[in-house]
Amino acid sequence: MSLHNKNAVIYGAGGAIGGGVAREFAARGARVFLTGRHEPALTKLAGEIKEAGGRADVAVVDALDETAVDEHAAAVVAEAGSLDISLNLVSRGDVQGVPLAEMSVQDFAGPITTGVTTNFITARAAARHMTAQGSGVILALNSGSAQGSPMMGATGSIDAALDTYIRNLAVEIGPQGVRALGVWVAGIPETFTPEKLSAVNSSLPVSQESVQQILDALTEARMTKRSPRLAEVAATLAFLASDDAMGITGTFVNVTSMFPS
Repeated sequence: MSLHNKNAVIYGAGGAIGGGVAREFAARGARVFLTGRHEPALTKLAGEIKEAGGRADVAVVDALDETAVDEHAAAVVAEAGSLDISLNLVSRGDVQGVPLAEMSVQDFAGPITTGVTTNFITARAAARHMTAQGSGVILALNSGSAQGSPMMGATGSIDAALDTYIRNLAVEIGPQGVRALGVWVAGIPETFTPEKLSAVNSSLPVSQESVQQILDALTEARMTKRSPRLAEVAATLAFLASDDAMGITGTFVNVTSMFPS
């Protein structure tokens, strides 16, 4: 599955998943446009990609700023000639481990607003260019928690909204040759750290041991009794972004090895 001559914009590229996917896209021939709010992480990643023989560009873009996103997408097309892949990996700020009956309005509604807004803004910017050029792929990512996930706060609600949005978008832009789809991902071992655990619930005891206990529980819950690795997730996204997956749109690919909750 080649991504040669593809221009890929990755929003939220500075995180662990963004880095893994950006490296995979670049290794398969794509020119990657790395965006996020923290330039040092993006610049470091771009340097590593270039050292490996890939092509990478960096821009500080707030995915909640529709003007900034629109201007960056237009700049990519003006410089590279097309926008072929758009992937949103922007952190939503989910709060978990708190019963819904005890959760604050901000902790519930804030992540929903952030998640829905950034995905809408970035997908809209990409769709406008892709429909004009008659090709392209818009990719999203969530945990597949839309059908009942206790103690997950707003995560299930955000995932449900994103699932529906991507499916509806795919129907609208499909006749213009553009695909919209996503992947369900949960608990990638290489990206799961005490810091990440603390970010979703600051009241939880955070240690490498507690992280390992959660990873062990996730592994046991998976049908394969193993957790998909970052490289496997990145390879799946690369396949979905490639022309080899032209027949796949309007759906989410389950990369959790779990039954959808």
